[in-house]
Amino acid sequence: MANPITQATLKNGMQVMLKEIHTAPIISSWLWYRVGSRDESTGKTGLSHWTEHMQFKGTKKFPANMLDKAISREGGRWNASTSHDSTRYYETMPADKIDLALRLEADRMRNSIFNEKEVASERSVIISEREGSENEPIFRLGEAVQQYAFRVHSYHHEIIGDMADLRTITRDDLYTHYRRYYVPNNAVLAIAGDFETGSMLKRVKELFERIPKGAAPPRLARPEPEQKGELRFSLEGPGETCFVQLAYHFPNATDPDYLPLQVLDSLLNGASGLSNKTSRLYRALIDKGYAVDASGWSDASIDPGLYRITITTHPKRKPEEAIAVLDAEIKKLQDELVNNDEIKRAVKQARAVFAYGSEDITHQAFWMGYTAMFSTYDWFTTYLNKLARVTPQDVQRVARKYFQPKNRVIGIYIPKGKGG
Repeated sequence: MANPITQATLKNGMQVMLKEIHTAPIISSWLWYRVGSRDESTGKTGLSHWTEHMQFKGTKKFPANMLDKAISREGGRWNASTSHDSTRYYETMPADKIDLALRLEADRMRNSIFNEKEVASERSVIISEREGSENEPIFRLGEAVQQYAFRVHSYHHEIIGDMADLRTITRDDLYTHYRRYYVPNNAVLAIAGDFETGSMLKRVKELFERIPKGAAPPRLARPEPEQKGELRFSLEGPGETCFVQLAYHFPNATDPDYLPLQVLDSLLNGASGLSNKTSRLYRALIDKGYAVDASGWSDASIDPGLYRITITTHPKRKPEEAIAVLDAEIKKLQDELVNNDEIKRAVKQARAVFAYGSEDITHQAFWMGYTAMFSTYDWFTTYLNKLARVTPQDVQRVARKYFQPKNRVIGIYIPKGKGG
């Protein structure tokens, strides 16, 4: 993390971030677009995810049937993903082969082919993906919680989109979305690895600066109003296991309260929601037989999001019992200052997970672009030091502020057996 980065903005508005790391002859390139499901309106949900799929259907210069072979033949790997806030494409290659990745991304920023037959084929793939997810209780419960929590903001819908929209979105809808958001002034190129900065920046300019700047992409501005009281619901479905998911409205990643809440999460669940035997919820719920699993997580988001806790209840216990135990643990955090040793242990766990997730070259390039979506690279470089400054008073304050019943949604999945 100590390696300095070079940042530049091309004449067409594209941001470039370069970080030399000479530990291995590898380069990882990530191209980020500021577009995700938060940019989709009702009737067009799932556009960003579907457009991501279409980017793998090729261009005239890079036909689909040669892309995988070309990357793998050169010893590289590549993939893409879509979130609420962004869409990203990456290639990690041997250092002397990275030019292939750069040429590919420059070409498909402008020249991707949205063939009608490919659109129809991908419709079937995505609908099948959605149907498969709907067979999973956790997906169904999580989607319902999200919909209850966000009545106005576009975080309301799942990234994959609503089934009604997946059936009606057209080729022109997808192509319009692509041309609107896949413009250089809406993109960040982050590259880390074994290269010389001057030469790499020159090559990036040669490939990307010729692409015309686009109009500023439209943004939905529909802030979620404050929730006025606790919302509870139950959802019935097939299966043998009961799940509970609690979601608290949660500040965005640049809010000063975000870091104390990460320490609180580590206290409750173990670092980054990875349950462990020293966490408070493990001891209170799992050790005492109220649940067989409990985990918590939040996203680093542009707009205020959710902090979720999911509990897999013990077959001999009622979900209300697990909720009561959780509430008791939260009340302890609100009423009693956590001792310094426990805070230090929670911070240490969170630091370890953060460091582990940012140590290799691919992750280094990821973090450069990821933080650019909601903040600056300073967010990443100062994260650990800021985490270490979190005090017991900070944890108590955010526990009192955010972990209130009026600020949460509780969903209970009630299994009805194999036949549903």
